[in-house]
Amino acid sequence: MSLVEHLNQDMKQAMKNKDKQTLSVIRMVKASLQNEAIKLGKDELSEEEELTVLSRELKQRKDSLQEFKEAGRDDLAEKLDDEIKVLQAYMPKQLTEEELEQIVQETIQEVGATSKKDMGSVMSAIMPKVKGQADGSQVNRLVQKHLS
Repeated sequence: MSLVEHLNQDMKQAMKNKDKQTLSVIRMVKASLQNEAIKLGKDELSEEEELTVLSRELKQRKDSLQEFKEAGRDDLAEKLDDEIKVLQAYMPKQLTEEELEQIVQETIQEVGATSKKDMGSVMSAIMPKVKGQADGSQVNRLVQKHLS
């Protein structure tokens, strides 16, 4: 089942359940997917493109959540936290710290990286492998740890 079909089914269910929060998030994701398709001039997005849009939406919310918490806006932070939970349901299974650590070590060996100067080449090799399965800041932290 494609992401759009899954969203449509969940949207119908949210309407039946009168779950305004979930309905709002699903509509927003569908709009983002549609805007991306228009921007790329396509009728349908590939799975990878859909994942990119979902990742972008999730990252925006996580960044905003952090800012709201720092500003002491717990009301807005709580709302965003709920939105993040809805979005994460559509993301692929996240890699564990150990799995990610192994991928980082393998990629460092593949690239032949030896110091922090090679950080860019390691990151550009890793990110396509873990797309949607790990947060970029977490990958960055592990790469720095292994290159220092």
